[in-house]
Amino acid sequence: MNLNHLYYFKVLAETEHYTQAANMLNITQPSLSHAISQLENELNCYLFEKQGRNIRLTRYGKIFYEYVTKGLSEIELGQKKIDAITSPNQGWINLAFIYTLGYRYVPHLIQHFHFDKNNSKIKFTLKQGSTSALLDGLEEEKYDLVLCSYQENRNNINFVPITTEELVVVVSKLNPLALKNEIDLQELQNEYFIYYSKHSGLRPLIDDLFHSNNIDPNIMFEVEEDSAILGLVDINYGVAVVPNIPMIDHFHLKKLKIKNPQKKRIIYMATVKNRYVPPAVHSFCNFIVQNSNID
Repeated sequence: MNLNHLYYFKVLAETEHYTQAANMLNITQPSLSHAISQLENELNCYLFEKQGRNIRLTRYGKIFYEYVTKGLSEIELGQKKIDAITSPNQGWINLAFIYTLGYRYVPHLIQHFHFDKNNSKIKFTLKQGSTSALLDGLEEEKYDLVLCSYQENRNNINFVPITTEELVVVVSKLNPLALKNEIDLQELQNEYFIYYSKHSGLRPLIDDLFHSNNIDPNIMFEVEEDSAILGLVDINYGVAVVPNIPMIDHFHLKKLKIKNPQKKRIIYMATVKNRYVPPAVHSFCNFIVQNSNID
C-alpha cells in the first residue's frame, strides 16, 4: 500500500472535494483519482461516494480514515524521533563504562562536553558494569560506546586509549603495612588478597603483575565491583591492588604507592567497527579522543 496514496486519501477525506484536495497536494486531479482508485481496489470497497458536485466518505471510508490518521501520525512521530537522534546537536548517547570511572572521570567528561553550547541538548543514558559485560552489550547494540579495559579476541571492536589509572595497594589501617607510604610487591607474599573477579578487565593486568614478580597471591575473595573490594579491605579481610581512584578516600584505608614495579592501567574507548554512528555520538567520540591524556 503506497504511503503517498494514504496521505492523499487523508487530505481528500478531510476536504471532501477533489479539486481542493489536488491543489493542496500540488498534484493533478486525475493523479488523485487514480491513487484513490488503487486504494479502493486494494481494499475491495468504495471509500467515497458522490454527493451532488462534491463527495463524502462511505462508512468504509470513515472506518479506514480513523486508522490511516493514527498510522500517519505514528509515522510522523517516528520521523521526528529519527530526526532528533540523527541531529548533531541533540539526541541520546548510550554510554557505558567501568565502575572506577563513575565517581569523577565520566561526570567531568560529560560536563565539559556540555560546555559547548552546540552539545548542550544532547542527553545521555549511562550504564556501569564489568568490561566483559559491557563489551557484550556493545556488540549487542545496547550501547553506542564503552569506556573500559582492553580485552583480547574482540576482533570487531575498535579500542582507542584515552586515559590511565595508577595502580596502588590498599590496606586496612589495622594492618602493620599501614605504617608504610610505598611498598614493593614482594612484601605482600604472606598477605591475603581481595581480588578482582575473572569478569573484570583489571584481572589479566593484575595477574600479569604478580606473575612477572613470581608471586602467587593468596586470594580470599573474588569481587567484581571496586567499592566491595575496598569495603572488605577496610574490615581487614585482606589487602588489594586497585586503581588509584577518589573512592579510596571514603574508606578507612591506607593507600601505598607501588615502588616496584610501577604499573598503570590503560582505559580505552571501545566502539564497534563499521557500525553506523549517529552524529551526536560521533561528536562525543571525537571530544573524548581530543581530551585524552595518554602520553
